[in-house]
Amino acid sequence: MDRRMRQNLELTKTMKIKNWDTLIFVVAYHALILALLPAFISVFSWGAVALFLVTYIMGGLAITVGYHRLYAHRAYSANPFFEWCVLISSALSFEMSALMWSHDHRLHHNHVDTDKDPYSIKKGFWYAHVLWLFDYKRRFDASLVEDLLQNPRVVLQDRYYLHIVVAVNLAVFLLGWAILGSALASFYMGFLVRMAMIHHRTWFINSLCHTIGSKTYARELSAVDNAILALLTFGEGYHNYHHAFAADYRNGIRWYHFDPSKWTIWLASKLGLVKKLRTINNVTVQKSLVLKDKKMILEHIRDEADEFAAELRVKLEELSVAFEEKSSALMLKARELKQASAEQRKHIQREISALKSALKQIWNEWIALTRMAARQYELHH
Repeated sequence: MDRRMRQNLELTKTMKIKNWDTLIFVVAYHALILALLPAFISVFSWGAVALFLVTYIMGGLAITVGYHRLYAHRAYSANPFFEWCVLISSALSFEMSALMWSHDHRLHHNHVDTDKDPYSIKKGFWYAHVLWLFDYKRRFDASLVEDLLQNPRVVLQDRYYLHIVVAVNLAVFLLGWAILGSALASFYMGFLVRMAMIHHRTWFINSLCHTIGSKTYARELSAVDNAILALLTFGEGYHNYHHAFAADYRNGIRWYHFDPSKWTIWLASKLGLVKKLRTINNVTVQKSLVLKDKKMILEHIRDEADEFAAELRVKLEELSVAFEEKSSALMLKARELKQASAEQRKHIQREISALKSALKQIWNEWIALTRMAARQYELHH
């Protein structure tokens, strides 16, 4: 048993059950899924699977598109109709009100990987995955969600959350029963399995997305990018990028990244339902990486006195300064372009093109240098 596993076990042993109602609820619905499986098999239908998929997607997207990117991070703004779609659909997920969910998530980002993080991975995989729900007693800090407390729709949903949850899920159950002709099939797939899948999908972001994957953007954090988990979590698997640039409405920033939440928000913007989509441009991302890489490598080699380390320090400084100068010049020219006349624009565009080319070359040199440093000094990214 390795040291980390022993530490995690010790932390789990010290955990005290504070939320017995939550524990009983979670254990009960998992037990019901197992107990009712034989009976469900006898009434199985593809209609029941369709009911599960529709409610699973609606409930899951309400969390990722709404609770997470709209409310917790204010990555875009939405009109009241879109907000109500999110706030009502979220009842399918059983994950608290938008106000409370956002409060805990902002606390997580503010104190990630520390004792103040509600679901810190430092307390162990299973603690971050689900056990924190039974151990966590919220000390509500209104200053964390002042903006949401000014939103009447969020406040109303929080006040009547239980009523909304009961009404929405009862309506889904009755509708499913009417369509499928089986109360059991509707209850099993349209409620129990759907809820369990949404819960574990969310919990995997807290556990696996802080355990297995790559640290491309914020190597100092536990959060990782995991493309496989992105398939299961509506795009939330690109978690390292998200922790590095939480204000971006996208988690998967490349065209080939699977991020249905990003696509949903983008489509809603084209329909006029949302606006002010916040993005982090590529130069800003690279600039951040250059600063973080430089700091990490210099700290790692601070006691190294060999010739390669001396040359590395010089080259790191040269390239980082060059990237800073070129990126600042590029941003300045981009601002000038917005105010330029038609005659000036051609000249400025040529300068921008040259700066982009220079930045690309510096970035390629930076990547080569950091990889060489990693091989030489066994840096773990």
